[in-house]
Amino acid sequence: MPYFIGGEITDRNQMAVQTPESLRRRFNLTVHVNTRVTNIDTENKTVTTTDETQPNSQTTISYDELVLAVGSEPLKPPIPGISRKGLFALRNLQDMDAIVEWLSDMPQKCTSCSGYSKKMHAVVAGAGFVGLEMVEQLMRRGLDVTVVEMLPQVLGPLDVEMAAIIEDDLKAKGVTVVTGDAIQEFLPFNGNADEDDPSTVVKLKSGRMLPPAQITILGMGVRPDTRVVAEAGIECTPRGHIVVNDYLQTNKPSVWAAGDAIEVLNPILGNGEKWSVPLAGPANRQGRLIADNIFKEKMRKFKGTYAASVVRVFELIGACVGMNEKMLAAKQLPFAAVHVHPGSHAGYFPGAKSVNFKLLFNPTTGQIWGAQAVGEEGVEKRIDVVSTAMQGNLTVEDLADLELCYAPPVGSAKDPVNIAGMAATNVLEGLVEQVDWKELKQAASLPGVVILDVRNPGEIEKSGPLIEGCDAKTLCIPLDNLRARLGEIPADAERIIVSCASGQRAYYACRILMQSQSAKVENLSGAFKTFSKVSGRV
Repeated sequence: MPYFIGGEITDRNQMAVQTPESLRRRFNLTVHVNTRVTNIDTENKTVTTTDETQPNSQTTISYDELVLAVGSEPLKPPIPGISRKGLFALRNLQDMDAIVEWLSDMPQKCTSCSGYSKKMHAVVAGAGFVGLEMVEQLMRRGLDVTVVEMLPQVLGPLDVEMAAIIEDDLKAKGVTVVTGDAIQEFLPFNGNADEDDPSTVVKLKSGRMLPPAQITILGMGVRPDTRVVAEAGIECTPRGHIVVNDYLQTNKPSVWAAGDAIEVLNPILGNGEKWSVPLAGPANRQGRLIADNIFKEKMRKFKGTYAASVVRVFELIGACVGMNEKMLAAKQLPFAAVHVHPGSHAGYFPGAKSVNFKLLFNPTTGQIWGAQAVGEEGVEKRIDVVSTAMQGNLTVEDLADLELCYAPPVGSAKDPVNIAGMAATNVLEGLVEQVDWKELKQAASLPGVVILDVRNPGEIEKSGPLIEGCDAKTLCIPLDNLRARLGEIPADAERIIVSCASGQRAYYACRILMQSQSAKVENLSGAFKTFSKVSGRV
């Protein structure tokens, strides 16, 4: 839907995959549109509905089997002014049409624009997947855009150092990004509800006042739309998700549930652990499985969801699968992470783009916890590979051995997934120890610690030093000169932390140093490329 709002999809008819008429002709289905279920009677196997075009009407429909696909609804917190005109959530095609109509009409109504900018201004509340898709599409329509996110980063499913790549690109594109702040109030422009200019001033909890917005998109998350379901005695979790068994059956006979509104197995953790994953792919597969289980003698189990997801934000693609660091820390699970930055295809073939890749795994068993990637090309392909590997119970050692397609225009002999698997295997087997980017500044200030940068002088001059603003003892010795200059490393060094541009040369340097130094030698995970993105956030 954001892509129609922004004009990338131009045919409104393409937005409706099916119509009531096409479903009737092809599948003999009766579809009641503009109809809301107001009551479910599981004992008598009926549902009561209201036609929203005729609010006082009521119809009772009997069922043999009932499938609940009620979905989720946008969160609308009780923020003062949230019911003002010009504030929109995006859940369905009707919401999409309303946004397009408002954007078309707003230039004639806007009297505040000239006071701040020659362009209309939009505020997007929430920097999740849909929020950032709307940021891009509103920019595409020529609006100035501010995005406000309560979390300290955009794209919560990604870890902060991965999300920082997208955040920096948003700022470079001219988007005003506000993180770590929340909306306190939606105010009318000039302090009065002037219907001739329904612009909204967004006041943040920090006290900051944003420029008047001619449209505000509410992308603060979703919650299951299950009030009627719970009232029918169908079991739901405290957060409102429908409880289902392995076959997607509820606690009531002949009642099934699928989609955003259910809680599903987390197969990564096992042991019956569950989570909610509001994604279209799993919802589609759940719908098919329920149909099979209703009509087939042998029922199949739903095996759970791995949460593979992707978003495009301007030229960048961000994708992830499985669990991130925040989830793993909350579960108190042991994990290690490797960061690699290989090209999307062979470096000697023109046009290769960096794939910034993070792999999370159990440092003892090699089990894959999850993966994240950000880049301009080949990102979702690599996350799909890891997702498939996770579903096949492969380990990081198996990733190193995967046989994947290679031709110079589309890949490398060692694919980014292979390289991440190799880096993780090196950690698993004890060939190298790592320092996480979050630990570097604190470690660098400790006595006996030496930071060794093995980049070439030209790289350092162009990109800047690895670390500044602390009492770190830093040496810069290019990798190719390291063997000849080992004597420059202080004899009393107790710990040597090595970095390069992306990690590979630092690994080679670590192996050299481990053969010649008594000090503890560690590789900075992700090296300069990762640390430079988040050094100001530590």
